[in-house]
Amino acid sequence: MSASVDPVSLTQQLVRFDTVNPTSPELDCARFLAELLEEGGFRVRLHEFAPGRASLVAFSAEMTGAPLCFAGHLDTVPLGAAPWKHDPFAGETDAGRLYGRGSSDMKSGIAAMACAALDLVRAGSLRTAGLTLVFVAGEETGCEGAAHLARTAGTLGKAGAMVVGEPTGGLPLVGHKGALWLEARTRGVTAHGSMPERGVNAIYRAARVVTALEGLRFDVPPDSLLGRPTLNVGTIRGGLNVNSVPDQAVIGIDIRTIPAQRHAQVRDEVGRALGPDVELAPLVDVPGVRTDENDPFIRTVFELVERRQGRRPAAASAPYFTDASILTPAFGGIPTVILGPGELVQAHQTDEYAEVRCIEETTELYRELGRRFCGA
Repeated sequence: MSASVDPVSLTQQLVRFDTVNPTSPELDCARFLAELLEEGGFRVRLHEFAPGRASLVAFSAEMTGAPLCFAGHLDTVPLGAAPWKHDPFAGETDAGRLYGRGSSDMKSGIAAMACAALDLVRAGSLRTAGLTLVFVAGEETGCEGAAHLARTAGTLGKAGAMVVGEPTGGLPLVGHKGALWLEARTRGVTAHGSMPERGVNAIYRAARVVTALEGLRFDVPPDSLLGRPTLNVGTIRGGLNVNSVPDQAVIGIDIRTIPAQRHAQVRDEVGRALGPDVELAPLVDVPGVRTDENDPFIRTVFELVERRQGRRPAAASAPYFTDASILTPAFGGIPTVILGPGELVQAHQTDEYAEVRCIEETTELYRELGRRFCGA
């Protein structure tokens, strides 16, 4: 069996793989992790939902109890337009920080989970339940890899609880909102720009749509933990050239929902507000996740964090969505906590970094949780 792997060094190795979604497929990174886990005693399978877009599922030896699942994603967002001071694919460390695209979101989480899992197997800590590792492709564009695994029979197996290693600064989060991304399309009639009266301007129609969306409020009580649903107009595009009346415009709408809402009803509500002449199409449709704070698994996580930090963390939720949207229901609605070493505010930032100390501490927290869940 392979020697112990350092989570900081492994994070650096993972950052050096360019897995920017959608331009740089995750296959090489997934193969690297597959080899590492196989050497450590795991059964590993790669699953591609498109050429090179590979997710990894790894199983420890079977036990009588349902496994603990460690889950995360391999892809990252693009670098952005601003110049980086640190090479985004070098994994440089400076003043206790590890820099690079994906260092927080979420290759440090993947590294910490892999190292903890390898250590648990090496130490013989899995006595009653095993470990399942699910490292997916395509999370940043709507959980594509997780959805592919969920609809492919026999790939995920079973699990009794799940940790999603998204960036939380080492603090446990018990849920997140759902995401419904819609594309609203307005149509017009093109004409020469010098004769606008002969056409119908789709951008003017789109402007009225944006105004209607700005004033739209969802009539639903706020969730005690997740708060109110939100709506944001993120993109708008239309027209082919400045001297023509545009015959089409497209608006990108980002809605974050709470458990009291059903996405089909939300889409209908938006459609009624915009009127029948606006075409609506879904881009991303993933539900929210929330586990009761009194669930025994969640209580165990909070207890372990309290022991390490000296105070009990408050119940909180994530503002982003995660692969738990797909994986939690695919595993039958298991208790799920979002807990990772990356820094929440660093996700998608220029000169993204993760705190080295938090990578090391969260790895040990994963080990403790694995011993408690799988070794009792």
